[in-house]
Amino acid sequence: MKNLVVSGLLALMLSMTGATAGHAQTAMAPVPTTRILAIGTVPAGTNPAQVLKILPYEVRQTVDLYLAGKIDQWYSLQGRMGVVFVLNVTDEAAAHDMLEKLPLGQAHLMTFELMPLAPLNPLRQLQGMQSKTP
Repeated sequence: MKNLVVSGLLALMLSMTGATAGHAQTAMAPVPTTRILAIGTVPAGTNPAQVLKILPYEVRQTVDLYLAGKIDQWYSLQGRMGVVFVLNVTDEAAAHDMLEKLPLGQAHLMTFELMPLAPLNPLRQLQGMQSKTP
């Protein structure tokens, strides 16, 4: 049942964008980046003892970023060493710089994949939901 619901939602989203499964998506109005998803992983072959030695400093500085409003949400990866942050940052370069300044980033013991996030653009296709010009 869950797969059927997911398939139905995917079909709805594709139909709202004018795309079909297996075909390129049509051009859509640009949307602003409102958050950045940051997935941090420890490089393969890293000695876990190195990470554990730095971890107390990493945690303190991560809490500082949370308290400063730069990190909105944080999670651990399941089954492997790593984290996921939802950042209250709109610029990838600023996000990269911020994360590289953390102790594990400085020690080259964690790398981040950054993905800009935006409001769900297909919702603009709903009746009466036209973009408003600022």
